[in-house]
Amino acid sequence: MSALALLDYTSVFIFALTGALAASRAQLDIIGFAFLASLTAVGGGTLRDLLLDRNPVFWIAQPEHIAIACVAAGLIFFTAHLFESRARLLLWLDALALGVAVAAGVGVAMSLGHGAPVVLLMGVMTGTFGGLMRDVVANEVPMVLRQGELYVSAAFGGAIVALLSANVSGAPLVVLGSCVLSTFVLRAGSIAFGWRLPVYRARPPKL
Repeated sequence: MSALALLDYTSVFIFALTGALAASRAQLDIIGFAFLASLTAVGGGTLRDLLLDRNPVFWIAQPEHIAIACVAAGLIFFTAHLFESRARLLLWLDALALGVAVAAGVGVAMSLGHGAPVVLLMGVMTGTFGGLMRDVVANEVPMVLRQGELYVSAAFGGAIVALLSANVSGAPLVVLGSCVLSTFVLRAGSIAFGWRLPVYRARPPKL
């Protein structure tokens, strides 16, 4: 199995877990779990493949991705009640999935010979759009829009590290591994230590 295929499978499974956790918080039935898990799992990769004109889209070429998402949904459906804080677990699993998915997007764009701007955008979109769809469907404030948090910026930072690593090393494992690690560290720092970006605050009008 190639490194890119492994990244896709891993991101599908972890993002599916977050989708199922969101379904548990919304108290959906098992079909709702499977739907939200699958949507979250393949949303970002689907957008990536459509924009890069990869034919067919990865989960159509390999339907086992949907099966993996459904297995993750079933796992959470029967065990969600065991977790003390599903919201906290969702947050950390999403951080891990973000790192893996950004690396998958970056890797696919690089493998197709695209330049830095496309690589950056594909990394960010692959990492963020599945979670965005999950939060919108679950009627939650999307993590990508939470004030000041490192989310899209963490994905962007991880993609930049991947590009820098490609110029220094070029070894796929180094490039993709550094992307996963840096994205996760930035997102984890925001969760655990409150790392934030400056937020715009409108000044009151002068009288």
